Amino acid sequence: MTGCSPRIGRKPTSCWPPSRGYKTANIPIVVESPPPPELFDLKHPLIVGLTTSADRLIQIRRNRLLSLNQATETSYVEQDAVTREVAYARRMFADNGWPVIDVTRRSIEETAAAIIQLCNERTLEKGRS
Repeated sequence: MTGCSPRIGRKPTSCWPPSRGYKTANIPIVVESPPPPELFDLKHPLIVGLTTSADRLIQIRRNRLLSLNQATETSYVEQDAVTREVAYARRMFADNGWPVIDVTRRSIEETAAAIIQLCNERTLEKGRS
């Protein structure tokens, strides 16, 4: 199982399923740096796209910048740039047929539980065929 997202909490989310026996990986989606080609060469992975609203992502990023004592007015938090980044990620998820979970209003545990549910559904589907 692999989580992909425009930098919105992949790491804490991917720490929860392994405690239940699942293997996970984090792959950031960054417009200027495409994912590694190996992602597309995996045999039967469950790749789940994690997304959020641009407004929520901006809020998270501003808080991150404040905690690092950095300027909060950069392209990192510019509305148009973040909106394009989120759209880019959603388009990649759709183009590859990956399920998507919007984490805008979900806790880490809720997100991880939804991913585990997708994994269990997939296992059931394989058992039927």
